[in-house]
Amino acid sequence: MADRSLSLSNLSPAQKRQDRKRVGRGLGSGKGRYSGRGLKGQKSRSGSHKMRAGFEGGQMPAYMRLPKERGSTSKDAMPIGPFRTSTQAVNLRDLEARFEPGDEVTVDSLKEKGLIRNTRVDVKVLGSGDLKKKLTVTAHRFSETARQKIEAAGGSVTALREETAQRSRKRRKVAAAKRAAGAASAPAPKEAQEAVPSADGPEVPSGDSSQE
Repeated sequence: MADRSLSLSNLSPAQKRQDRKRVGRGLGSGKGRYSGRGLKGQKSRSGSHKMRAGFEGGQMPAYMRLPKERGSTSKDAMPIGPFRTSTQAVNLRDLEARFEPGDEVTVDSLKEKGLIRNTRVDVKVLGSGDLKKKLTVTAHRFSETARQKIEAAGGSVTALREETAQRSRKRRKVAAAKRAAGAASAPAPKEAQEAVPSADGPEVPSGDSSQE
């Protein structure tokens, strides 16, 4: 098939041109009277198609009726705000690669080396990798493995925030129950063990059993 030369006589659009839909131009147009919106209802009003995705007319939407995933990273988890904590992780292999033997590793030096983004977030040193250099490391927190490896290499560790042992809710309940059981089984004080005088009269001493 011979190539057709391009000229004004054989130009054609790449796809069929469709006329713009003109609504409200009489019953004969097919889109008159109600302009394709039907009768009444919210979707027949102006602005009805600007509703956000998932809007169900004001009733409780499906994404709020479903159960939520709880945890420290979900949006609706508690605690939130200033009570939520986050850390920047730095591994021992990074300290081995960026620092020289005898260097003092601080939060500012980690920022200068490009290992952390900013100094406003706590830094936790993790024990991934090997460390063969003697370093003096100062950070907010340390994993137990990182602490052991740094001290084994001859370095020292300074934690700006001491780790606190956190117990689960179940363990806290068990500990509270044990404390309550221990308090219940403890012997009563000596004052409580002494006999209390009855309302009828003074108590008869236990040693004098004779009556006249």
